[in-house]
Amino acid sequence: MVKIGNIELPDFPLLLAPMEDVSDPPFRRLCKLHGADLMYSEFISSEGLIRDAIKSRQKLDIFDYERPVGIQIFGGDEEAMALSAKIVETVNPDLIDINFGCPVKKVVCKGAGAGVLKDVDLMVRLTKAVIRSTSLPVTVKTRLGWDENSINIDEVAERLQDIGVQALTVHARTRAQMYKGHSDWSHIERIKNNPRITMPIFGNGDIDSAEKALEYKNKYGLDGMMIGRAAIGYPWIFNEIKHYFETGTHLPKPTIVQRVEAAKNHLQWAMDWKGEKLGILETRRHYTNYFKGLPNFKEHRMKMVSSEDPAFIFETFEEVVQKYEGVELM
Repeated sequence: MVKIGNIELPDFPLLLAPMEDVSDPPFRRLCKLHGADLMYSEFISSEGLIRDAIKSRQKLDIFDYERPVGIQIFGGDEEAMALSAKIVETVNPDLIDINFGCPVKKVVCKGAGAGVLKDVDLMVRLTKAVIRSTSLPVTVKTRLGWDENSINIDEVAERLQDIGVQALTVHARTRAQMYKGHSDWSHIERIKNNPRITMPIFGNGDIDSAEKALEYKNKYGLDGMMIGRAAIGYPWIFNEIKHYFETGTHLPKPTIVQRVEAAKNHLQWAMDWKGEKLGILETRRHYTNYFKGLPNFKEHRMKMVSSEDPAFIFETFEEVVQKYEGVELM
């Protein structure tokens, strides 16, 4: 059993990564339904929360069926991080996660996300500010370092644990790599094997199949792994990995009926949460992934992404079932 504060997770839990414009409540609900053990909100700007920015506040929405669930915040100012932690605590998540890994320029330029990897002292101060402001467990997600010449994850892990961080997730790339090139989990393995490290260590990066998940589980000896992009449009990956761990065999791939059901649920839950218009708009980006591999699918996808009429979109889903039922995916 893996523990984060009072949160009890199964042996080798599978975590859903916090992904901007992806990891919202409808998407998290699907991933929970298909086996995710711990999930996080999209990352939330500490300054946005303090300004009462509507988009930031809406990201605080969590639901009991998601638990355990964490809310992830980012920022480069100690006072703002401390105050935002107090705001987050009011919605009663199971933990607070701090993002020190986002590589995008608009975040890094504010001295936040992966930008903090250039200044470990600042990282420690920001983290302390959050820990002092909340009674919730505090965890951190970060990267190996700023670039290949400044990999400092060993120092980061020790110093964060020393001030009370209760779990660490490491995306096994540097900021300079963004999402390109190969992840290098050997650095995370080294942290896990450090006799000073007792907090759970989770790996993230490039897990896109049950076979790779088992290979990395056996090879690197971590406490669990976080899955991000591979779950977009394919929430089944969590249960597929768990089944492969237990049996060494593969679950059947989701049928077209199951894919359509997932897409329909995603759309309906998005409309229920954000309203019809915004729910329709924000679900469009997922259809390509739900129906990946279907031959000659463009016509149906265009109908789905060009309509603002939910009845028409649901009718299109049914057309897809009728056309593709029994068709093997490419």
